[in-house]
Amino acid sequence: MNRYWLVGGFLALLALLAAGLTLNPRQVPSPLIGKPAPAFELPLLHAPDKTFSHKEMLGTVWIMNVWASWCPPCLVEHPVVTELARSGVAPVVGLNYKDAREDALPWLKRNGDPFRFSVYDAAGRIAIDYGVYGVPETYVIDRQGIIRYKHLGPLTPEVARHKLVPLIQELARRG
Repeated sequence: MNRYWLVGGFLALLALLAAGLTLNPRQVPSPLIGKPAPAFELPLLHAPDKTFSHKEMLGTVWIMNVWASWCPPCLVEHPVVTELARSGVAPVVGLNYKDAREDALPWLKRNGDPFRFSVYDAAGRIAIDYGVYGVPETYVIDRQGIIRYKHLGPLTPEVARHKLVPLIQELARRG
């Protein structure tokens, strides 16, 4: 009888592990999807004497991209973010995460600055409020300030083309 429990427990554990292997680690469910984006007011990266508040984007569908100059995957996704910004589908706001301003500004100058502007989150406080696991991460926020999508890791052209752009266009149509 004891042996059957042991075999049954082993098989159950094996089934759970097998099911876990089929999951995509980039699709971590966010408890913030469908909820208001956390409030913040941060200094601008390029102009530390000026601030930006998420409230300034109310009435606009927008993209928030969390990035850092020390993040190799951020450089990998940079052409995709640049193309999204260039397309004009939605404004792209950068959230510079746990970075040094003196590193971030030359990084943007060297690689191109696709952002309407970047806000400076040196301590990572706002990123914590948004549930950032690591950089890069990208959010789509609707006209009412509700988070509608979160992407973990570098954006790819396929994700931009097949997920972000159609979602943004749909949100823009809803008004």
